[in-house]
Amino acid sequence: MQRPGWRPYAAGDKALQASNVTSEATHGQRQPITAAALLGVLGIVYGDIGTSPLYAMRAALLHFSSDGLERWEILGVLSLIIWSLIIVVTVKYVWLVTRADNKGEGGILALMALAQRAARSERGRWFIILVGIAGAALFFGDGTITPAISVLSAMEGLKVISPAFEGAVIPLSLAVLLALFLFQYRGTGSMGAVFGPVTVVWFGAIGLLGLIEVVREPEVLLALSPHYAVQFCVAYHLAAFIALGSVVLAVTGAEALYADMGHFGRRPIQLAWLAFVLPALALNYLGQGALLLGDRSALENPFYLLAPEWLRLPLVIIATAATIIASQAMISGAYSIARQCVQLGFLPRLVVRHTSETEEGQIYMPQVNFALLMGVLILVVSFHNSDSLAAAYGLAVTGTFVATSILAGLVFRRIFNWALPLVIAVFTPLFLLDLSFFLSNVLKIPDGGWVPLVLGGAIFTMMLTWHRGRNLLFSRFRQDSLPLKSFLARLPQSRTTRVPGIAVFMTSQADYVPNALLHNLKHNKVLHERVLFVTVSVEDVPQVRNRRHVEELAPGIHRISLCYGFQESPNIPKELEDLREVGVNYDPMQASYFLGRETVVASAMPKMARWQQWLFGIMSRNSVPATEFFRIPSDRVVELGVRVAI
Repeated sequence: MQRPGWRPYAAGDKALQASNVTSEATHGQRQPITAAALLGVLGIVYGDIGTSPLYAMRAALLHFSSDGLERWEILGVLSLIIWSLIIVVTVKYVWLVTRADNKGEGGILALMALAQRAARSERGRWFIILVGIAGAALFFGDGTITPAISVLSAMEGLKVISPAFEGAVIPLSLAVLLALFLFQYRGTGSMGAVFGPVTVVWFGAIGLLGLIEVVREPEVLLALSPHYAVQFCVAYHLAAFIALGSVVLAVTGAEALYADMGHFGRRPIQLAWLAFVLPALALNYLGQGALLLGDRSALENPFYLLAPEWLRLPLVIIATAATIIASQAMISGAYSIARQCVQLGFLPRLVVRHTSETEEGQIYMPQVNFALLMGVLILVVSFHNSDSLAAAYGLAVTGTFVATSILAGLVFRRIFNWALPLVIAVFTPLFLLDLSFFLSNVLKIPDGGWVPLVLGGAIFTMMLTWHRGRNLLFSRFRQDSLPLKSFLARLPQSRTTRVPGIAVFMTSQADYVPNALLHNLKHNKVLHERVLFVTVSVEDVPQVRNRRHVEELAPGIHRISLCYGFQESPNIPKELEDLREVGVNYDPMQASYFLGRETVVASAMPKMARWQQWLFGIMSRNSVPATEFFRIPSDRVVELGVRVAI
């Protein structure tokens, strides 16, 4: 019963556009910087990128270890990692992309919705949609791989403590992951209180371990010069390009800076990164480099070998906690993105359960949770170790990076009115860097890079199929339905019997008579004394303040338009109960909800390929019933079946 409702700015809405852009660009600046906000930022936003030192340095240097590591190779790879943190995370995300918020909210779909306002043609709008949903599809691939590689890399520290633990790595990883997903139904509120403090301890520990080794081997500070990164790339050419596929592992999780911005605001995210997270990460990577300069055999696991023997077991424990936090952040992000896809009309209705009475964003989606759990467990069993999974990891992340750069460039040019030469000068280098990271990971497709491509491709196909199928369905409804004006004009002359009670008709087409009403008139020959036509639409903003619009069409007949943001969940009974505030006499105990259940069949001249019709039919049949999605009491629902040919 939902239809996405994009409303691009008209050419004459310049004042409105400027007002909204100012609001969006400054929203994050109005958020107060409190200790609680900083702790939340550390626990949620930086959980993923904070666990990258577990595997990134080793994965990047393994390419060159067959004939021994040279000093300049270590410094070159280390310089690439440090400058990737500076350019990709600090410049692109912290400084630039976080400015492009959609009413204070971030994420690839929020950016897509913002960019659509700048679309000047239907073709341009579709290009933006394709880029946005491609980024969202790859995000789901990232969300599947992150828990697997993070927990595996933490557990592999047991092998450093003693080779006897090698056989326990996979069983313990599976147990931790299974427990993590099974407890999702309880919500993140109870776990959130400890996320921040644990992450503070984690960043403090890895920064201190790195600092100690840097003091012992200060020569490693030479890697702060980009000269070594450039020298490394010039010397190795193709090999350096291949190494970029592993270097990018150091910046995985950067998209969380933008995706979680609505929870904390831009300034706490910036402050936490510049004052604490970046220094801790840089020190740890420099420490690993310093350790390798003194002992090449430390490449076995440079992260854990930074610590003295007595500290390694506690470090494994805290690393496991940190990877659980990183995994939780990606799982919660997958819930949010999935709900946004549903609200924007790219996925069928899914079960959304709210786990907090006060926080709208704390949700649990059992179908998404089960799909992620199955994917994660299969990855752990199939790949066995973090080195093998590293090949699969980068492609999903870098694909999202490329999509973000394209959409951000459009937003800064057409929404923020940056001059074209400035947009080219700023975003072209960032796009080329992201594209280099992505292409370097394409080379790893045979070694596991196919995993996120298969996952992302499947989700992308489902999203496009559902979006097209629903549009065809709505178009068919408009063709077959009676215009509402014609129905109302004939109503006084008709002999239709009015019976007591309230009939609520859910309809996606506000200007047409719902099929459920026509079928009810045809079979029962009656119309209720009070009739409410309820239409739900979703706007391209996270939340909507003025949600309800009420219009009296005829005596006892009202049209109710309910508008939601893409981060909100509809609650139809609650909205209708509030109609008394605007003078509509509504009694929930007298209301009956009339819903149409569509059965999609192929038309004589189908407008979708057979495989798309088959896929759309499966998705339609497995969609959550409207009663559950809109929170309508099941004992007050009358469903009327309708066969629709598309």
